[in-house]
Amino acid sequence: MLHAKRTPERLSAFSDAVFAVLITILVLELRPPELPTFKALLSLWPTWLSYAVSYLFIAIVWANHHHLMRYATEATPRLMWFNFAHLFSVSLLPLSTAWMAVSKLAPQPVAFYAAVFFLVNATYISLILELIERTPVKEVSPKERRIMRFRSIATLCVFGAAAVVALKYPLIGLGMCCCCLIVYLKPEAPGAEK
Repeated sequence: MLHAKRTPERLSAFSDAVFAVLITILVLELRPPELPTFKALLSLWPTWLSYAVSYLFIAIVWANHHHLMRYATEATPRLMWFNFAHLFSVSLLPLSTAWMAVSKLAPQPVAFYAAVFFLVNATYISLILELIERTPVKEVSPKERRIMRFRSIATLCVFGAAAVVALKYPLIGLGMCCCCLIVYLKPEAPGAEK
């Protein structure tokens, strides 16, 4: 029994390590400007913006993942595979960030970036279904379940739309992604307080 209780903690610790590595990879992609001037530094604004959004995104995904893993009582094979899928989707963020930054926010890289957000959110929904839907009602109220479901599906749709919009208007597509991050700043479902 002791082993079964520790297994979700190990899964959570493994996931935390992956998030830490991803943030480190993001930092390693940052390069200083070639010229020693503030103007040269400011000319790298697409890189800094890409990095800042990605860092915030990883922090929000980690906080929400950590919150969700509190409901794990056992690391079932389904939970482990859903978790691996989620971590895989998040692992695409350094690549999409670097491409978007190097391209100076060109349409296709920003669309790919939004598509990665879509994939991260889709795999997060699978974790919600695996963990929250199996949790007793006394721990997660029906109202909180509905709010979590609605928030996840609504943001999934916005991320999908952002990927399409970014093909024509990359800054608007990126802005749509940033707006979705706001609703996840607090991992608990908004409005579901008891």
